[in-house]
Amino acid sequence: MKRVFPLIVLLITLSVLGIMFIQMSWIRNAIYLKQTQFEREVQNSLLLARESIYSSFIRMNNLYIPDEDSKEHYLEQKFTSQSFTKEEIQQIIDRSLKKDGISQKFEFCITNLYKLPIVMSDSFPLQYINTQPYIRLTPENSYLQETLYLYVKEDKSYIIKKMAGMIAASIVFTIIILSAFALTVRTLFNQKKLSEIKSDFINNMTHELKTPLATISLAIDALTNEKVIHDADKVKYYSSMIKEENKRMNKQVEKILQAAKIERQEIKLNLQHLDVHDIIHKVTDNLILQIQEKRGTLSLKLNAPRHRVEADEVHFSNIIFNLIDNAIKYSKENLHIDIETQMSGPNYMAIKVKDNGIGMGKETQSRIFEKFYRAHTGNIHNVKGFGLGLSYVKAMVEAHGGKIKVESTLGKGSTFTITLPLI
Repeated sequence: MKRVFPLIVLLITLSVLGIMFIQMSWIRNAIYLKQTQFEREVQNSLLLARESIYSSFIRMNNLYIPDEDSKEHYLEQKFTSQSFTKEEIQQIIDRSLKKDGISQKFEFCITNLYKLPIVMSDSFPLQYINTQPYIRLTPENSYLQETLYLYVKEDKSYIIKKMAGMIAASIVFTIIILSAFALTVRTLFNQKKLSEIKSDFINNMTHELKTPLATISLAIDALTNEKVIHDADKVKYYSSMIKEENKRMNKQVEKILQAAKIERQEIKLNLQHLDVHDIIHKVTDNLILQIQEKRGTLSLKLNAPRHRVEADEVHFSNIIFNLIDNAIKYSKENLHIDIETQMSGPNYMAIKVKDNGIGMGKETQSRIFEKFYRAHTGNIHNVKGFGLGLSYVKAMVEAHGGKIKVESTLGKGSTFTITLPLI
């Protein structure tokens, strides 16, 4: 998996980059083709303009020319653009351009054999005379040689505007491809993370269940011993040991089942009016021995003037228990736990559980409430549990209409703050 995952990401990245490169090349080629098409349209407009100029010249002289050869011969002898005003030529060119769908402003210039202007618009840039589209205005064998140059003031965005729909569609599909790529990579990362969580969970569960099973096995072996069978005290001792270890396993299984129920939102709260301070006293009384075993101290600062909430007694007690138990588990020597209550606005109270334990980094804080996630402490089994405690706490706090947050500094301890609505 460690080798396949980077390879999949690399292949997908190369594929997306390849598709984007092809898209960009396609757009660039499409713009080039549109540019070429525009130039052909301008050239075609020049042809139309020349034919219109010829027709206008013949009408001006009231001539009837029966065939093309006679027309060609007459134009070779008589035609000159000087018969027209610049306004007339401008109108003819304008009509020709519009027939080809070109509506931009333009300037024109008609030059003689020596490229000197004969007729030109007011703003034609003479420096462009050799770079703009042109057409021989006089017939091929004419004694006079006149050339029509056309300068179309092409808006830089003209081609883009004509291709707006195509470019927009291309951008939309590129965004879709990038979004699909991001979603795929994110899914792969999530799957990788889930795979790691699953492996950690299996390892932890195996370790948690292996110890009581080993104890039960040893107790059963002892009960089959001839010396033990006839000793009522020893039978009672080993039986109670089996019973306690069985309870321990049941609790572990119950935790997992409870997590599944929370995920399916199947837990129903038995809401009643509770005194938060009373619950905290009861829970701390049950945990004081564990705190003393670690040579720790507990400080209660229950200062909230109002401290009655509507909550489920069992689950609310579990919330306080899990937070204190968590502080004990991840503690150093000389453990000290502060539990404080205070008002948080007119209708809310805050419960703070502060310890001087090992603390957490930013990454751990962002994931601490995820199911099965456990902070790394060097050895995966040095702190027992499945990583369900804090996810359960968060789910239950939110089920009671409250919020929970954590503030922590690595090596200095953590503070969990629960905010709950008051009655």
